Amino acid sequence: MADQSTALPLTRESVQAAHKLIEPYIHKTPVLTNATLNRLASTPRTEAELEGTEWAGRAPAKPVLRFWFKCENFQKIGAFKARGAFHAIERLKQEPGWAERGGRERGVVTHSSGNHAQALSLAALTSSIPAHIIMPSTSSPAKIAATRSYGAHITFSGPTAPEREAVTSQILSQTNAAFIPPYDHPYIILGQGTAALELLSQTPTPLDAIITPCGGGGLLSGTALACEGTRTLVFGAEPSLDGADDCRRGLLSHARVETVPAARTIADGLRTPVGKIPWSIIHDRGLVRAVYAVSEDEIRKAMRLVWERMKIVVEPSAVVGLAAALYNEEFRAMVERDGGKAGWDLGVVFSGGNVSLEMMGKLFAEE
Repeated sequence: MADQSTALPLTRESVQAAHKLIEPYIHKTPVLTNATLNRLASTPRTEAELEGTEWAGRAPAKPVLRFWFKCENFQKIGAFKARGAFHAIERLKQEPGWAERGGRERGVVTHSSGNHAQALSLAALTSSIPAHIIMPSTSSPAKIAATRSYGAHITFSGPTAPEREAVTSQILSQTNAAFIPPYDHPYIILGQGTAALELLSQTPTPLDAIITPCGGGGLLSGTALACEGTRTLVFGAEPSLDGADDCRRGLLSHARVETVPAARTIADGLRTPVGKIPWSIIHDRGLVRAVYAVSEDEIRKAMRLVWERMKIVVEPSAVVGLAAALYNEEFRAMVERDGGKAGWDLGVVFSGGNVSLEMMGKLFAEE
C-alpha cells in the first residue's frame, strides 16, 4: 500500500494542499442551479405522496431550499474519482526513495469494477506509470473497455470481495507495486475533498450545507474535511435497499458496519461499506451531521428530474443526495426547523455520470 506514514494530516489545510497539487490534472467542474428543482424541493409533499411511507399521517415538512449542484459528472473519466486517483499518484511520486526503489517501473495496483479503475488508470497513464487493475468478471463491458483504453493491465477475479482480494494479493506479490485502494486511504480522501473545496468557492453566498453520496466514504469524509472550521454542515445520503445504508445505521448505533449484504440497489457505486479511515472522520471526529437513506423509486425519480429539467447525464449514485432533499421527510423537516423562513443554500455533489444508454433504458423500463 502507498505509505500512509508520509501522508498529510487529515485537515482542511491538507485538502487545500491536495487541490494545489492536482489542479493541473483535473477539471474545475461547473456549479449549476435550477429554479424548477428549487421550487419542487420547497413545495410540501402531499399527504397522498406520504401514504405508504414511514411518514404517513405526519404533517408534510415545509423547507425552503436553493440547490447548488457540483457537477462531477463533467470531471475527467466522468466522476469525482479522478481527484483522489491523481492525488494518490502525485503523492506517491513524492515519497522519499520511491523512484530509486523502482516505483515508477513497478507501478500501482487496485481493485475496482468501475470509476476508481478508470481514474487510477488515467492518472497512472498521465505519469507513465503501469496500472494493474483487478476487475470482477461481472464488470460491465463498457467499464472494462474504458479502463483498458487508458493502458491498464486488467486481471479478472470472481465477483465477491474475498475473490477480488485474493487476486489482488497475487498481483501485488508478482509486481511489488503500490496498492491504491478505492477510498480507505488518506491520499484518496484528501483528493476527493477538493470537489467540496471548489464548490465552497464557486457560490456567491456561503452554503448552509453540502450533501454527498456515501459508499466507501471517501467523498463524504473528504467533503467533511473541506468544510471543517466553516459554517457549512455536511450530510451524506445512501440507498436503503438491502442494507446499503450502512453508514446511516452505523451512525445510529455508534459502530461501523463492516460488511454490507449483496445489495441490488441501482446506485451500484454505493454498495460498499464505509472504510475505517473515512469512518474515523465521519463518526469519530463528528464531522458529518447525519446520513439519510432513500428508496430505489426515489433515486429513479430524482434521476429523471435531473435528466429532464437540467438536461445533463448523471448516474444513479450521483442523485441520492438530491433524492434525500426532495423525498426524505426527516431531512426536509430538519431544514424547515433549522433554516426557518430564509431556508438553506444546499450544495449537492453529483458524483458522476457513467451510465450507459442501455442501462438507462433498463432503469426506466422498470417504472
